[in-house]
Amino acid sequence: MIRSQSVQLAAMIAAFTLGTVLALLLGSSNLGIALTFGQIAFAATLVWVLLKG
Repeated sequence: MIRSQSVQLAAMIAAFTLGTVLALLLGSSNLGIALTFGQIAFAATLVWVLLKG
């Protein structure tokens, strides 16, 4: 379980970044689409943090 708010924030930022970079590496047609996948990863991580907290 993640307890510290700074660790939770770091996990959400990392999920956004990794989701965006992964989408770019897998051939996203532009940055906007890649950022959309980053937002989806961020939202999924946020839900996980809220449910585990």
